[in-house]
Amino acid sequence: MKLVSYAANGKHLYGAVVDGGIVDLSARLGPKYPDLKALIAANAFAEAGKAVAGQKADHALGAVTFGPVIPNPDKVICVGLNYKTHREEIGRAPTDNPALFIRFADTQTGHDQPIVLPKASSKLDYEGELAVIIGKGGRHVKARDALSIVAGYSIYNDGSVRDWQNHTPQWAPGKNFPKTGGFGPWMVTADELGDPTQLELTTRLNGQVMQNTTTDLMIFDIPTTIEYITTFTELRAGDVISTGTPGGVGFKRNPPVFMKAGDTCEIEITRIGKLVNKIVAE
Repeated sequence: MKLVSYAANGKHLYGAVVDGGIVDLSARLGPKYPDLKALIAANAFAEAGKAVAGQKADHALGAVTFGPVIPNPDKVICVGLNYKTHREEIGRAPTDNPALFIRFADTQTGHDQPIVLPKASSKLDYEGELAVIIGKGGRHVKARDALSIVAGYSIYNDGSVRDWQNHTPQWAPGKNFPKTGGFGPWMVTADELGDPTQLELTTRLNGQVMQNTTTDLMIFDIPTTIEYITTFTELRAGDVISTGTPGGVGFKRNPPVFMKAGDTCEIEITRIGKLVNKIVAE
């Protein structure tokens, strides 16, 4: 099942993607589960499936405003330098544990919505990533059990304002400008997606391929990352882990390539779909 957060007719809704559009689950299940995070927390996928079965789309995909898949996560935790190609282009030495940083939920934007180039910088870079959405929270989750707490997967563009990211060794400012984190278009449930290591990720800027990898090349795989994170904090339903970007980022190209107003960035992951964002100036 593909689940999506969106707006239509002035209301914030969620639903299931079917041929030709979206079945509105807010109308059918909303009294019990007011948003997609609540549906995930209740593990109500079977109930959602029954509500969708045999239903025609309530909204065409082109007639809605996509939101971030989870607009209101408690945590968005991002993994840095998680592909060898990216670590080497940055010039960083290997580490024994994942490099993590935090994104604020209000920095996110949905599919087909603008990513905003801030007034403070001209160095906005793309980072195509596989996103993991947590279904069942917990602490001290062992790697062998980690995939059992995953609700599904999506696509993240961890838009990075490079000069602000590199003001100091701490990356938070460059990762938290408003509407720089594209997240979408929808979540594919874990049972439908299957093995998350067997995916191809491609980032295109104005149609040109900038990044391409397979997800089996992550340095720290998803189970290892979940075990590490849940050792120091509790993951909760609806939390998001963005698993890192491969080599080919713009600021390490010669000459550097940054996203400009008017550009279009597309990130495609097999068996999930395509996240598309136009770049606009603040």
